[in-house]
Amino acid sequence: MLSLAAAVDAQPRSNAFDDPFVQATAAMPGCPVPEGPLYSAQEVRELAHERAQHGGSCYRSGRCRLPNSYLYDAEIVPRVRQFIREDGRFDDTSVWVLGQRRIVTLTGCVRSVEQGRALEQAVGLVDDVIGVVNLLHVPGEGVAPRYPLARP
Repeated sequence: MLSLAAAVDAQPRSNAFDDPFVQATAAMPGCPVPEGPLYSAQEVRELAHERAQHGGSCYRSGRCRLPNSYLYDAEIVPRVRQFIREDGRFDDTSVWVLGQRRIVTLTGCVRSVEQGRALEQAVGLVDDVIGVVNLLHVPGEGVAPRYPLARP
């Protein structure tokens, strides 16, 4: 009999909500690759109502011009990627960008904690970004990445 964890792992997963997830830089070979925004059918059912509530509340409260805050993400993430690439300070990193509800999550590898903080602050300046989640990893510090890893 399969355990519950094995049964959950066996479920097919997809980016059912089309959350934009892109690699912005790729200069650190061996950087642990983050898992993208993947959901099982069960997780999609569980998250659908929550995402509708969170997405629409922004518009209802007057903080968003679009009727759902998730509608910004497809435009924000390419601009964040361009900003990171054009800045120059982050050319020696391997960074992935995820957008959800105008919140940008940064995963991947940077050379130092200070560089990670600088990247977080820089991304926060991109228009329409309301928050940045910094899950960046500094390899060689003996600490595992704080983000889920892509499955082989």
